[in-house]
Amino acid sequence: MAVEKHQLAGFDDRARGFNRVVEIEQAGTGYMAILRYEQAVITADGNNSGTAALQSLVQRLHSQGYAQLRSQMSFHGSTYLGTKEPWIEYPDPNQPSLLSRLLDKLFG
Repeated sequence: MAVEKHQLAGFDDRARGFNRVVEIEQAGTGYMAILRYEQAVITADGNNSGTAALQSLVQRLHSQGYAQLRSQMSFHGSTYLGTKEPWIEYPDPNQPSLLSRLLDKLFG
């Protein structure tokens, strides 16, 4: 059962915009972030908090070419937060720009 839900938005590895739910679940003594996107289920663990699990998921997505990621908590337990919580931006690591990657895919 999810202890938190976050909206995660950004661009996937094909430069397509997306906005999906990430569920944070307790897993043993830690937490797991779960993103379902198209056919993929992408997970990441966080040892001591849901925030750590979400951060780990973002790092994993960045390493797969996702960019301009941001999240907003929408549920804490069963409490719906709506848009009360701020969006958290995750700066892209030093990597080729989205335009460069797209051009590489088209012409490279």
